[in-house]
Amino acid sequence: MQTVPSNELEAFFEYIAVTKGLSKKTLQAYRNDLVDIEKRAKKPLIQLQSDTLLALLSHYENKRTLNRKLAAANSFYDFCHKSSFVEKKQHFKSAKIPKNLPKFLTFEQIKQGLSLIDRSNWIGLRDYALIMFLYASGARISEALELKREDIEGEWLRIRHAKGQKERVVPLAKSAVEAIDSYLQVRDFACEYVWCNYKKSKLSRISAFHITQKYLGVSPHVLRHSYATALVNGGADLRVVQELLGHSSLLTTQIYTHIQKQELKDTLDACHPMASSEALS
Repeated sequence: MQTVPSNELEAFFEYIAVTKGLSKKTLQAYRNDLVDIEKRAKKPLIQLQSDTLLALLSHYENKRTLNRKLAAANSFYDFCHKSSFVEKKQHFKSAKIPKNLPKFLTFEQIKQGLSLIDRSNWIGLRDYALIMFLYASGARISEALELKREDIEGEWLRIRHAKGQKERVVPLAKSAVEAIDSYLQVRDFACEYVWCNYKKSKLSRISAFHITQKYLGVSPHVLRHSYATALVNGGADLRVVQELLGHSSLLTTQIYTHIQKQELKDTLDACHPMASSEALS
């Protein structure tokens, strides 16, 4: 039986859809999280006490999932306070998440994976070109799957369907452009999008995941991390990397400087004679 959201919750959904203008995907995420809380509580969200809400969410071991739901609840309570539905605004602190460095691949590892691809057919050429494109552009997989040939002008890439609806233009390596052209030249059917499946329709996220997992053992997003890491380790200015990645905040981009520092430490540990604790014993 489908749960009917409370009146306050429906008013909030209308507010973030009409006034805030959030995307359909974001709206659905809010709806899923908040309706789920009401379903578990068996009462309107606005009536929940703080300890009750936290108890309901305590079974989420994944802190990122927990924080997403807490953020959705905070947005709802903020709306209720501004709308005078409640006198006092509730606010929940996010759970602390350990700052794990993002996984990345070296160029040599990526080349090794590319060498495994059979490029005698259009499927193989597509897989090769997709991996080349992701590593050469740093695009999110959601952005990559919306790519059309007209979005590539010479060696420049226009990312139209960016996160937060912020279009950006980034340079694209000539070898990646050539790989895409080679793939499209042998694809014997018309498709609106660059990345298509054997059914002649747009490639799905799960199919893209299977491609990178098959040859590289990682998700497509790791190629975005690999792109950024290569730039920072190569000496690129952090604000340039921020613009290329489409990050709204420089703080998000700064994680790659930690990777650079870790790589320097690993080099020191491996090469310096005093790195070992037994060096002077």
